[in-house]
Parts: sequence; C-alpha cells; structure tokens
Amino acid sequence: MPTHYTRIVLNERPPGDIDSKTFRSEKVPYSKVKVGDDQVLVQVTWLSLDPAMRGWLRDERSYLPPVQIGETMRAGGLGVVVDKGRNVKSKIGQLVSGTFGWTEYAVVNEKDTESIDAPQGLLEIDYLNNLGMAGLTAYFGLKDIGQVKAGETLVVSGAAGAVGSMVCQLGLRAGAKVYGIAGSQDKCEWLEKEIGVTKAINYKGPSFRQDFRDIGYLDVYFDNVGGDILDMCLSRLNRNARIVLCGAISAYNSVGKPKGIQNYLTLISQRAKIQGFIVFDYVKRYPEAIAEISQGLRDGSIKRKFHIVEGLENAPSALPLLFSGGNTGKLVVKVAEPLQTKL
Repeated sequence: MPTHYTRIVLNERPPGDIDSKTFRSEKVPYSKVKVGDDQVLVQVTWLSLDPAMRGWLRDERSYLPPVQIGETMRAGGLGVVVDKGRNVKSKIGQLVSGTFGWTEYAVVNEKDTESIDAPQGLLEIDYLNNLGMAGLTAYFGLKDIGQVKAGETLVVSGAAGAVGSMVCQLGLRAGAKVYGIAGSQDKCEWLEKEIGVTKAINYKGPSFRQDFRDIGYLDVYFDNVGGDILDMCLSRLNRNARIVLCGAISAYNSVGKPKGIQNYLTLISQRAKIQGFIVFDYVKRYPEAIAEISQGLRDGSIKRKFHIVEGLENAPSALPLLFSGGNTGKLVVKVAEPLQTKL
C-alpha cells in the first residue's frame, strides 16, 4: 500500500464559475486510515462528474447538505475493496459503487456501497452512466414524471449529455418523436446518426428559434438547462403537456438568483403540468430501471458514450466542461487501475 494518498477538498465556495481557487489537493498519510468493524476501505478507480455537483458547492438548503470547506469533494464512483472490518461480508477485491468523493482511497460503511458484478455485454463504467445516476434519472424522470407515450412529441434539452442522451433513447423506445437540443453541430450529428433522434437542433445556430417552431407543439419537455430554453418550451405546449424539471445547468454558475420564467400562463390554458424530482426518491425501484436499461445495452438498442479524463488531479479542471458544453456523453475521471489483491 502507498505511504500517502491524494484527496481533493473544497477550498472556497465559488460565487460564479468554478476556478483554480475552488479546490485544493492534499496528501494524506496512509497510516491515518482506520477501518471500522462495519466499514470497507475502497481504492477508487473511477469517478463520475455531474452537473449536480455545482449545487453541492452552494451553502444552501437542498436535498443533500452542502460540501463543507476543507471536506473531500463529494462524487459517486467505482472502486475495489482493499480492506474491511470484521463484520463486513464483502470480499477483498470486490468491485463496488458508492459516494466515495475525489480521493484515491475512501473508508465508507459497507451498507453505503453496492457490489457490482458486470455481466457479459456490460462495462464496469456503465454503472456510472446508463446504469448509474444518469440512466436512473432519465428513466424515472421520463417514465414517472413525463409519462411519455407512443406517438407523442418529446423535446429534450442538454440532449448530448449523459442524462439527456439517455432520455432521448428511452423516448424512442417508447415510440415517441424525439427532438434533441444541443450546443454544437457535432453533437447534433451524433444525436441524429448514432442515437437516432427525429431531429437535433443547435441552440447556438442562427436559425434555432425557427427550427424549434418547426417542431410544432410538444407533449413532453425534459428540461436539463432551465433559463430561456425552458421559457421558450413553455410557449409551445400541447394540451395536457408535461414538463420534467431535472436540472438548470444554464443557471448553476450564475451570481444571484436565476431569471424567472415568463410563459407560465400557458400551463393554465393548456392544462399542463410542471414538476421537479430527485432520483434518490426511487431507490426501491432501481432494479426495475437497471433491468430494462441493461437489456438495451446488451442488444445494442441503447448506446453509450464516455468522455474520459485521466487522473484525479484533473477532476477540478474537468468539472467546468459540464457547464461550457465541452463534453459529449458521460464525463468520468479514471483515477487508477485497481491494485492486485488476494481474494
């Protein structure tokens, strides 16, 4: 085992964009690692970078407490059990998922980990993407909140991201006409040629608003960005439309309160619904989603795409890619190859 390991902690809360002062790296003596009777020591191999992490940096009331100054940055990940307490059933060498944070090693309660044995046709890092929070968020947001049906028109913003691209694919599987909104021509081409959406629209293009009007009226809008695009979609609702509030990435780095919506009266005239949700509320139903998505991955009807960043030290500079549109697909950090352990 190493003499020291690295972790990255919150250095200061960013008022706007994440910058070089937001995080700092620390070297921790491995001798300080203490594993309790019901705990496991995990060598972290992969970390997930997600838009929600920006919200965790704010000192505000939310569905999770904020990351504290000096605390290891929160993040979901994968890792290998390299040591364990006497009450632990997990084996040394077992691959697990959990909220390990930006660190090379993490001590966590066994009950807060999930053992992973990826079957043939699946990748380990699928459990940070389609079979992880991104896929689960897409599944329950679209099926439970959006209640999309065959023949309906589904519009997805942030469509080339991890959640958005999964929503597009689940919408297609349900028989909907799917329109994706993304921020570059390359992303739009990927959505059309690889994912198979009905049409993808570049919101940075000169004809965006006209292209959007050409869609007609929508039945379901899955919102990942908020702001002006949400307001625009509210003006184009069919009767009994459903708006799924998943994220507001356009406002996460804003200083002060985000701009309010103006076209909300359409919700009344079209008897529409707008609802937010948190994926953690569906924990008991995760197996349902994983079973369906796994089948799609194995038969090729669900596609995957990763943007891989090498090295824990690059996590702070990679996280802002989520807000600049610098990634296509699921953004992950490869922390390390697993140590060779005796089973």
